[in-house]
Amino acid sequence: MKTIETIQKESISQLTFSKKEALVDPEERKQRMADLYRSQTLGNLLQSKVKLIFETSDGQNYQVDTTVWAVGNDFISLKGGITIPVHAILKVT
Repeated sequence: MKTIETIQKESISQLTFSKKEALVDPEERKQRMADLYRSQTLGNLLQSKVKLIFETSDGQNYQVDTTVWAVGNDFISLKGGITIPVHAILKVT
């Protein structure tokens, strides 16, 4: 199991992301989108934070505790205009 490094939201813009999909299983991808939409609702209505675990182009896994403001097909948007590609996200809790 890879180690997961905690990162501050403001540092995400300095990271680079791979073009490859982090999740191989189509069911896991479907669950990820459901979790992202749930986190968007929690963020917009209750200002609740979620933990996002994602992978960068160098294979490192990071975790951030943040509010998800918007979910699109290709990217999610966090507070402060920070974006993360959906295909890089491993887990939403």
